[in-house]
Amino acid sequence: MKFKQIKENIFYCGLNDADRIIFDELIPLEHGTTYNSYLINGSEKTAIIDTMYPPFTKDYLDNLDDSGVKNVDYIIANHGEQDHSGSIPALLEKYPNAKVVTNNVCKGNIMEMLLVSEDRIIVIKDKETLSLGDKTLEFHIVPGVHWPDTMFTRLIEDNILFTCDFLGAHLPFEELYSKNDDELISCAKRYYAEIMMPFRPMCKKYVKLIDEIKPEIICPSHGPLHDRPEFILDLYRDWASDEPKNLVLIPYVSMYKSVEEMAVYLKEKLESKGVKTLCFDIIESDLGDIAMNLVDAATIIIGVSMVLASPHPAAANVAYIANLLKPKAKFASFIGSYGWGGDLFGKLGGMLSNLKVEVIEPVLVKGKPKEEDYKALDVLVDSVVEAHKKANLL
Repeated sequence: MKFKQIKENIFYCGLNDADRIIFDELIPLEHGTTYNSYLINGSEKTAIIDTMYPPFTKDYLDNLDDSGVKNVDYIIANHGEQDHSGSIPALLEKYPNAKVVTNNVCKGNIMEMLLVSEDRIIVIKDKETLSLGDKTLEFHIVPGVHWPDTMFTRLIEDNILFTCDFLGAHLPFEELYSKNDDELISCAKRYYAEIMMPFRPMCKKYVKLIDEIKPEIICPSHGPLHDRPEFILDLYRDWASDEPKNLVLIPYVSMYKSVEEMAVYLKEKLESKGVKTLCFDIIESDLGDIAMNLVDAATIIIGVSMVLASPHPAAANVAYIANLLKPKAKFASFIGSYGWGGDLFGKLGGMLSNLKVEVIEPVLVKGKPKEEDYKALDVLVDSVVEAHKKANLL
């Protein structure tokens, strides 16, 4: 992708990576991603905001050359993770008079992870400004979305806010601006679930900060830009709120179909009582889809088979991930099947210690579910329905 003009003397100079299938060796990517970088030509100084993922450094530098960039004075590092900062060493070599501008926490990360010398770094404080001549950059330190070193950069005269990972999406694009369509919503929600959801309080805080700034354009570090900021901000207000939806999420693993039978039974019974219910076979499903639905779920019921007297590793992984993501669910339970015994729910429940949930009595079955087991599942259904009613979700 070549340079694209955002406004006069302000350019997008990032790259698409449509072939990438996993992010951070953890997050599945449906469409690939982008690494967004921005160039600002002031009347006296030139600045780059965020750089490039290291494997794309050569293409990135070639684009700078092809676009006639002769000099860079400042490299603004909004965050030290290498999908944003990875090309800083190459830029410093290419432009020997350039300085990295960042906050004190990010400075340490850049020195440690990229081996940038301290004399090439300028440290700024919250709300400090930097003049490019006829354009002024203002810095807002915003730890927690999603690293302790994150900051936003605002271009004051043009009222553009560069938000780094915040408000992004793993979605390659050719047209600069978000279409605000279902594809964008889905990609932005998966991105929020996997990256931002553990920091919901910070998300709410910084949405309010952006409301005060009232930017005309929001430029994140992944995915399309937002020239109608209220659309993405409204989505974040909903996702980061404290109130879940009338939704039960049942991720399950079933070695011999017993747990699957229980999950399907629960789904049918719950939906007959007006509770939306989604089942995900963990082995067959995309972890990102499960994470995305954790955003809204009021109740999480993990279905699990026993393996060597312990929870199946795939179900344990989902519990571990849910615990890291800290969704706003209010209730949790388990269903499971075993052959010769062991600690199934105790170990699994211990993996959800970060979740502030009321645990509803689980259902454990030996082998296939039988008549008395279905009665226990009916009790679980009634308990979930009653819990949702008390929480004013139903």
